[in-house]
Amino acid sequence: MIEVEHLSKNYGATRAVQDISFRVEKGEVIGFLGPNGAGKSTTMRMLTCYISPDAGTARIAGFDITARPLEVKKRIGYLPENNPLYLDMGVIDYLKFIAALRGIPGGRVRERIRHVVDICGLSSMAAKDVGELSKGYRQRLGLAQALIHDPDVLILDEPTIGLDPHQIIEIRHLIKNIGREKTIILSSHILPEVAATCDRVLILNRGSIVGSGTPEELSALSSGGQAIVAVIRGPRDRVEAALSAIEAVVEVRHLGEDAGLQRFELLSLEADAVCERIFFAVAAGGWSLTELRRKSINLEDVFLDLTMREAS
Repeated sequence: MIEVEHLSKNYGATRAVQDISFRVEKGEVIGFLGPNGAGKSTTMRMLTCYISPDAGTARIAGFDITARPLEVKKRIGYLPENNPLYLDMGVIDYLKFIAALRGIPGGRVRERIRHVVDICGLSSMAAKDVGELSKGYRQRLGLAQALIHDPDVLILDEPTIGLDPHQIIEIRHLIKNIGREKTIILSSHILPEVAATCDRVLILNRGSIVGSGTPEELSALSSGGQAIVAVIRGPRDRVEAALSAIEAVVEVRHLGEDAGLQRFELLSLEADAVCERIFFAVAAGGWSLTELRRKSINLEDVFLDLTMREAS
């Protein structure tokens, strides 16, 4: 559905997007994850034909963004970070206006408005002016305008920005429901948002893709995907040295000390074997082991590891 090949964009001396390539299959929900300035919005603006790439290209539903931008735009619904709403218009009048801009035939306008009002949960707000809506309902209306022409692809730039936790959950569920029928790309710098909403994640940093895959695949790419927490009563330096010497331990992190108890996190490729080896290492040192458990590596761990590794 979406094919991106060696896409690049510069703003003067700033390289906003650097030679990125990826594919998105029909029905996938893909997340662009990265810090501010990573290149997420610039990539989305190129895919929506809002700006042109300096190099490379992309195809959406088989149409090239440079050679056939009008055909691309017909197949995309776009919700930018700054929601394009007119506050003095009524909700239904606004959707009629967007339907006219999208060239929807007059005989289908009522049907399409009824559909997007229903799917986006706007029925109770249909009689209000846009300016009367809460932030959450404005985002729902933004999604409705992006869906009104029944596009194949939805591109959503920070769709939950500025929302309270309850509104975020509502929009997240809405996006997941829409994703059953549409191909969706959404950007965010909020880690739980991407992990909870997306089938696959692209981590961007300084204009480049530094990680790609499901959260589980990224964990494996980052550090083997397994972590162990061990709390040990003993001298920090000696305990840390003993843990670092254990076979298959990739890294040992000291997390802190409390009343003589040293808390460590160990990254490993073989969690089962390493847990047993930790037990024997502690016994050999004459120390006390008060806690030993596995810890799943989450998307935040992966994100920090990949972006900090890239920075260094």
